[in-house]
Amino acid sequence: MHKSLKDIQRVYFVGIGGIGMSAIARYCMFLGKDVAGYDKTPTALTDALEAMGANIHFEDEVSRIPTEFLDPVATLVIYTPAIPAAHSQLSYFNAQGFAVKKRAQVLGMITEGVYTLAVAGTHGKTTTTAILAHLLKETGAKVTAFLGGISENYNSNLVLEGNEVVVVEADEFDRSFLQLYPDVVAVTSMDADHLDIYAAADALEASFREFSSRAKDHLLVCNGLPLSGTTYGVNDDSAYCAVNIRIDNGTYIFDLRTPTELVKDLHLNLPGTHNLLNAITAFAIAMLYGSPTSGLAKALATFRGVQRRFTYHIKEENIVYIDDYAHHPTEIKALHQAVREMHPDQKVLAVFQPHLYSRTQDFAADFAASLSLFDELYLLDIYPAREVPIPGVTAAWLLEQVSLSDKQLVAKEALTSKIQESDATVVVTIGAGDIGAEVGKIKTMLESR
Repeated sequence: MHKSLKDIQRVYFVGIGGIGMSAIARYCMFLGKDVAGYDKTPTALTDALEAMGANIHFEDEVSRIPTEFLDPVATLVIYTPAIPAAHSQLSYFNAQGFAVKKRAQVLGMITEGVYTLAVAGTHGKTTTTAILAHLLKETGAKVTAFLGGISENYNSNLVLEGNEVVVVEADEFDRSFLQLYPDVVAVTSMDADHLDIYAAADALEASFREFSSRAKDHLLVCNGLPLSGTTYGVNDDSAYCAVNIRIDNGTYIFDLRTPTELVKDLHLNLPGTHNLLNAITAFAIAMLYGSPTSGLAKALATFRGVQRRFTYHIKEENIVYIDDYAHHPTEIKALHQAVREMHPDQKVLAVFQPHLYSRTQDFAADFAASLSLFDELYLLDIYPAREVPIPGVTAAWLLEQVSLSDKQLVAKEALTSKIQESDATVVVTIGAGDIGAEVGKIKTMLESR
């Protein structure tokens, strides 16, 4: 049933507002399909889809499914693994014999017949795919890219220039990436994460090996990972290597040594060594795809970033406000490195909202260590997302393990007024939960201060 999207007229999304789901919904509408779906709450993403003509509702009731989507032959149902198994609409579709597929399976359907560039890794996927999509689009490739974040250049999580090449984020959560058919694979990192799914780090590593073996043409790996492919890195012996790195007014300028040439004076307007690595990865994939090097260099300089990935909201002499999606200790450490590199000798206040009880429990010591690097910490309650509380795993328990003296628990409602009391000149909000919804209020307050 439903071998390809061509056979289908209607697509129903359970969890349509998710960043990855909404990109596929937009793609289906671009193909001329009728699109409807459910999500828990309205967001900017669901507003945009409704403006394009999608039929969206926010109650998990079977009666809310539009009548024309109740035909199992004409309708494909796509759901996100974040939806609980007891969801009544999902249960109904399964019981009635609909074709019900996970988001990753649908990406598999899309990538099977098209040359596919896939970026995997526990960190760096979204920024790397966004840079790659931008490089390919700007150098004239007929590219479709599904991004796990909103590209600042296009204010979108979907780039639609044609269907000669597809760029996808290969998600290790739930082993989703094993549904893809990649020609070129890049692996950015393999830190332990999603231990609620994998139970042990070696199981995660095994699934990365299995995914890497699916690359038909090229496998690119960050130097130091336990995989055998073409390496990339910074100031080391990698095949693709950033050398002669300078910083000028918040911009990296560097040379890229490749197996065939030295590309001089590349410009990247994103801070942090992790972003330098993301840029090298994207540049190397684009070169392997065959894009012209001079065009790629020009395009890299115009890449503006991804929303909530080291996003500057205020960048003044006396106050800097940055918002970032980091939700793993390695990401928080990378964020800290970038903040110190770009804003040395300033007092930095970190405002962190932990994401998931299981992740907080699994990495408590590492979270405490990475958060202790800042000068001051405000810690919010744990954002549960798909989980029920774990007894004893609380923000207060995590805060006890942080070695800073200048630290406190803050209720989200009191956050803006609390920040106003701090004398920090750099404020960073961090987390993957709903802390992003506070950014506007914080920015307004800091600007008026």
